[in-house]
Amino acid sequence: MGISKVELPAGIVAHTFANPALLASELATAVAEQLRSAISAHGVATLVVSGGRSPVAFFQSLAQQSLDWSRMVVSLADERWVPVEHADSNAGLLKRYLLQGPAAKARFIGLYRATPTLDEAAQEADQALAELPPIDVLVLGMGDDGHTASLFPKSPNLSEALRLDGPRRCLPMLAPTVPRQRLTLTRQLLASARLQILSISGQAKLDTLRTAVAGDDLAQMPIRAFLNSSLEIYWCP
Repeated sequence: MGISKVELPAGIVAHTFANPALLASELATAVAEQLRSAISAHGVATLVVSGGRSPVAFFQSLAQQSLDWSRMVVSLADERWVPVEHADSNAGLLKRYLLQGPAAKARFIGLYRATPTLDEAAQEADQALAELPPIDVLVLGMGDDGHTASLFPKSPNLSEALRLDGPRRCLPMLAPTVPRQRLTLTRQLLASARLQILSISGQAKLDTLRTAVAGDDLAQMPIRAFLNSSLEIYWCP
């Protein structure tokens, strides 16, 4: 799969690729294979992805994969509380780069709601996510501060969002960067995914990952909640 591997503590391995284009292509191939298996086994497949700039090449490559998109459900690990038309919208990013051509047949469950408050948006998104089938593939990213999805260190609601037995599927969060108001899937929902993947690039992200693996304080680096030997890590320098 990867051209090489980076060994990390706790039995965690990062598959290493020469460049972002190769990573995106190999990741799309692996994700599509898993989704085809899910469709064959269950009649439907569910993909949850992260937004931001990094996954664009992956989205474009995945959109070219041969899949029965009419049997696909797609959702987001997190969202900025901005309208879909806004440049920072993760839903808008998906519509531009993934949900095009045949992939437009997929059912999309978004998180953004045009409510008076962020709390109300999170409550409505939480209700909408009741219709999300079991997650077959989850693709996460990671920030230099060790956040993943919109599980940010020091954010209000972080302790609740990191619970494995919490009642909520979606919670409001605050990011240290603009736009600050975010919506995130909770750990208990994200961690239920059958295949969990972390896709990162750059030496700084690898260094952050090494730091995360070496500690156990989830509040300090929330990515730690997902670091286990079954996590598939894709990295390129």
